[in-house]
Amino acid sequence: MTEESKVRELNENPIGVFDSGVGGLSVMREIARLLPHEDIVYFADSANCPYGPRPPQEIRQLSRGIVEFLLSQGAKIVVVACNTASAAALSYLRRTFAVPIVGMEPAVKPAAAITRTGKVGVIATPVTFQGELFAKLVERFATDVEVYTQVCPNLVRRVEAGLLDDAGTEELLREYLTPMLEAGIDSLVLGCTHYPFLREAIERVVGPGVTVIDPSPAVARQVGRVLEREGLEGPRTRRGQHVFYTTGDPTAFAAMVERLIGEQGQVRGARWEEGGKLAPLGWP
Repeated sequence: MTEESKVRELNENPIGVFDSGVGGLSVMREIARLLPHEDIVYFADSANCPYGPRPPQEIRQLSRGIVEFLLSQGAKIVVVACNTASAAALSYLRRTFAVPIVGMEPAVKPAAAITRTGKVGVIATPVTFQGELFAKLVERFATDVEVYTQVCPNLVRRVEAGLLDDAGTEELLREYLTPMLEAGIDSLVLGCTHYPFLREAIERVVGPGVTVIDPSPAVARQVGRVLEREGLEGPRTRRGQHVFYTTGDPTAFAAMVERLIGEQGQVRGARWEEGGKLAPLGWP
């Protein structure tokens, strides 16, 4: 195989995207919109979802196993479409693997840039707030504003269960968001990739005076920039194919993929094996 054909083959390889569950589909959706010619392999570690309550070391181990699996599927770039995994494992993954890795970070910078009251809110998981990444973001971009943070237990589970417009979900949102609203925030950062699927309910709760910020489109643009910079862009003459893996129930996951992003995708199962390795179901 010539060097030129090797490069062409690599360029045709997929983008790997992973999350603890369905949340990262919000990021994948934006990548697919921006880069419709690119193949995507999406991995959901549904068996271990949610990652939020797990210790950082465990999240790093799970993330490493998933990246290894995505590389075995030919991924030319990996997107950590999970704020919790990004906070706990992004630096570790970049040190461990040579492939380009794009992660998530709470959109503190744009929130601080647009606030009129000088007060912004961020909703996320405990690991996201405890990580060095969040502290650095606030230090760099929000020294002149007040940042209000709120952990939102149970929201991820409700998204995973498809309870997007449920009365109980809205009640939880009011409980979590009311203190920040009373403090006077006028921008709200969605610091978990599951939360964009609750955007309509969130906007009902916060009202028109609060701007809700989803970082997913910015992450998709960064993926495009990295592919261009690394010379990894796929041919634009074809339509990309999407494959999904889950460590949970493939049938249930397929139903959520169709509901959340409107795709009747090819969903396959995967299992964790000894040593933190992953294999597609059906493999020996």
